[in-house]
Amino acid sequence: MELPFIVATLTRRGLLAPGRPIRVASQLNALRTWGWSLAGELRQAAARDPDRIAIIDDQGTELTYADLLERSLRLARALRAGLGVAAGDRIGVFGRNHPGLVETIVAATLLGADAVLINTGLSPAQLTTVAEEQRLRVLVHDDEFAERLLGLPADLHRVDERAREDLIRTALPGQLDPPDRDGRIIVLTSGTTGTPKGARRPTPTGFGPLVAIIDRIPLHVRDRVMIAAPVFHTWGYAALQVCLALRATIVLHRRFDPAATLDALVRHRCQALFAVPVMLQRLMEVPPPDPRPPLKIVAVSGSALPGGLPSAFMDRYGDVLYNLYGSTEASWASIAVPADLRQAPTTAGRPPHGTRLAILDDDGRPVPTGQVGRVFVGNEMLFEGYTSGADRERHDGLLDTGDLGRLDADGRLFVDGRADDMIVSGGENVFPAEVEHLLAQLPQVREAAVVGVPDPEYGQRLAAFLGLYPGETLDADAVREYVRHYLARFSVPRDVVFVKYLPRNATGKVLTGELRDYITG
Repeated sequence: MELPFIVATLTRRGLLAPGRPIRVASQLNALRTWGWSLAGELRQAAARDPDRIAIIDDQGTELTYADLLERSLRLARALRAGLGVAAGDRIGVFGRNHPGLVETIVAATLLGADAVLINTGLSPAQLTTVAEEQRLRVLVHDDEFAERLLGLPADLHRVDERAREDLIRTALPGQLDPPDRDGRIIVLTSGTTGTPKGARRPTPTGFGPLVAIIDRIPLHVRDRVMIAAPVFHTWGYAALQVCLALRATIVLHRRFDPAATLDALVRHRCQALFAVPVMLQRLMEVPPPDPRPPLKIVAVSGSALPGGLPSAFMDRYGDVLYNLYGSTEASWASIAVPADLRQAPTTAGRPPHGTRLAILDDDGRPVPTGQVGRVFVGNEMLFEGYTSGADRERHDGLLDTGDLGRLDADGRLFVDGRADDMIVSGGENVFPAEVEHLLAQLPQVREAAVVGVPDPEYGQRLAAFLGLYPGETLDADAVREYVRHYLARFSVPRDVVFVKYLPRNATGKVLTGELRDYITG
């Protein structure tokens, strides 16, 4: 990424504003010594703004940047001295959004250990498999998950919330030098269809990744930001990285509740909210507060935005919505700004500066504008491969996202769904996402999911699952006629099932396997 662009963006966002010389020097030295790991980001923030509030939790506890760094250092020293954690070891982090989660991740990176971020929705069997496959040395977990740990290996050190506090309180003094190796962040794939895989995240080597995001999503130094997206998820973790780099005040709640979220946004005067799309749907189901939160940015990622949601949300809260399309493996591919979402609500936007995006056919050749192909992306933060040693297909430095999509004449990306979600019905290629977006625009529909299921005559057929707003009704035949009016005959769902809620994992992704079982099981 070009130096003039980096400097211009950092200046616009306030990162190059003058400060006390001794603090600026200490900040730069922290980055020079510790790099752009989470430990380095926290150290530079504490050096420049030690007394600024770093985190506010849902109990009202406030930690300054100096507090957060000191607690993380003490935990790191205690893990090294008491449990023998060293560079290259792996620490499982199994918790919701709260300061202890952040302290644990930072402590791991301070030691050069790998932090494995574990989805709180995993079953005991999945958790056991993850612990074994990731070769965890220590598991730091929230108390509420204790019962899920019963099947874990006996030699795995377990640290609950009280034990973590004891480690911090009793840590002996000592020096922590930069480790010989960078601790990696290992994010687990969503695991909606089986045991999740561990994806190794690279450590940034400069300002490029931060600049790519904040150029398109206009966050500023010292903003007040609520991270509602789970920090164990790629999007929530990315939000944490950005916030530490910007020396933001971060608001964390262990559980997402729409009314409590809106209250916190107002009470803490948050200018930004990081969320996943289903959270926006839930926010739309409760009355807006008076006064409205002072939001300038609502940044979402993690799954597709339902067709009617962007316009409805912005009609209520203003043109503040930003949608980042990416994945655990690819980090980011494109970002849709409010103007994009007003013009084309289903777009995934355009690639940010320094990102390459290509739509390729099965032979790796570019397809014409408007034609569906495989989405490939290149940026500074492509994952380093799965911890199993496997990788994804790559072409000329571009990574296969596993999605199918197309570009319009203005360069905007539209994602048609996962390549393995596309079905062939009676010889026709059918994209469930296209039908989902259409059904989501019905005023009675709160949420919609469309999946392919086996069919003895056509090979596969579509099944639609609809959650309606309270008090609303719809007729299955009317739903089919509605789809028939807008799409081809083979896109009409044969099965239309009304449900109270769609089954989702902890990051809000629909569990399509459970929906298929409803039809086939």
